[in-house]
Amino acid sequence: MIERLLTADVSCAATRAESVPDGTLFPEEEALVAKSVAKRRNDFATARACARRAMAGLGLPPVPVLHGHRGRPLWPEGIVGSLTHCAGYRAAALARATDVLSLGIDAEPHAPLPDGVRELVTLPAERERIGPQMPEGSGAIHWDRLLFSAKESVFKTWYPVTGVELDFTEADLTFHRADGVGDVGGPVGGEGHRGHLTADGTFTARLLLTDPALPTTLHGRWRIEDDIVATAVLVRPDWRAGAGM
Repeated sequence: MIERLLTADVSCAATRAESVPDGTLFPEEEALVAKSVAKRRNDFATARACARRAMAGLGLPPVPVLHGHRGRPLWPEGIVGSLTHCAGYRAAALARATDVLSLGIDAEPHAPLPDGVRELVTLPAERERIGPQMPEGSGAIHWDRLLFSAKESVFKTWYPVTGVELDFTEADLTFHRADGVGDVGGPVGGEGHRGHLTADGTFTARLLLTDPALPTTLHGRWRIEDDIVATAVLVRPDWRAGAGM
């Protein structure tokens, strides 16, 4: 699914598997999760298995993917990328730095945010735009979860370039639908196979904290499919010339 949100010069790999065979990790990676609980180890390992497949898509040999501050993946020289993992979906997206300045991806279960989280991660104007939180099983788009995921993609794009952490309230997001069925917060668009909701579109993120290395507005894409929300943001090296995704 994530490959539908990015351009052909980005190598993507994804899996629905919750675990990978023993021996998938390099020794340096094993050391990072040696004392972690099983869920953390599986999330870490499956995402890195996806990263290795994405490397192969760029003609690169498999190498360890260690992490820096706040878990930021450390990529080979000349490569930019992003990882994501949630229950039922893991993915990696990599590109050459000559083609892409920075990118971020995120995936989340398509369900309402837990109680109290919506107010912490949204601005008042965003809450007004996306409307009230919809109950699970309503068949509606959970815009609060979509907004959370999109902000994660924005932050993953922002941080590797600036080295500055971005708070959830420092980006103001607006969503647009591709299906032409009403407005954000309105009726859903349609159903995919097995009756699952499918919908997609774009979003813009107006950054309230700015840095000269990045545009003040980032552009992304989103998709809901098989009970997963996925989002992606991409910035080109020549963004000042108006180049988009």
